[in-house]
Amino acid sequence: MTWSIVARDPTGAFGVAVASRFFAVGALCPYGRSDVGALATQALVNPLLAAPALQGLGQQRDPAALLRELMATDAGSAQRQLHLIDALGRGAAHTGAECVDWCGHTLRDGYSVAGNMLAGPQVIAATADHYAEHAELPFAVRLIEAMAAGEAAGGDKRGKQAAALLIYSGQDYPALDIRVDDHTEPIAELRRLYHVSLDRFQPFITCLPSRERPAGITDRRLIDAEIARFQAARATP
Repeated sequence: MTWSIVARDPTGAFGVAVASRFFAVGALCPYGRSDVGALATQALVNPLLAAPALQGLGQQRDPAALLRELMATDAGSAQRQLHLIDALGRGAAHTGAECVDWCGHTLRDGYSVAGNMLAGPQVIAATADHYAEHAELPFAVRLIEAMAAGEAAGGDKRGKQAAALLIYSGQDYPALDIRVDDHTEPIAELRRLYHVSLDRFQPFITCLPSRERPAGITDRRLIDAEIARFQAARATP
């Protein structure tokens, strides 16, 4: 009932973009952790797989072996879909034999695309190809536009409802966590919300307490200055 792309950016950031004809898909499907990896659990989704998967990736387990082990512990594995990427860009994917057609996945260098209940294999191919062909884009935009390409190729065969974008880029909290829970054009709305985040959210989050600067920036004048610098850099051709 969903398709998604899970990727490791060359900067080391991890991202998941997902869309579905299912309410609030971003609440249950995408997961990530900085310096560890990212994953999406789909079809008859099993959120309980996320924590052990990220724990295993954090232990630098081989993704394929880890995924086989997780599926062996899940009595519903035939109806699950799960794919993941680790800190080295290695991927693994599982599409259960009882997932609803069209279903499948593709693993490429540093990213994975998987889906079920899709219009056809062209959805996966279009998403993966667009991501591969647009390395020049900012990571978040690259993920969103890859999903837009998949939607243009047919997307979820039942229609549209929800989409989400989750990015971890070096902190214990996400750099971006944007959800469209119920919308007639969820990917277009996801794109719009991403651009809204550029106004104040993205520069503001750089001022929060971080691994490099545990206290963060607390002087509101300095925070406003950071926002102004961010906006000036965006306006520069």
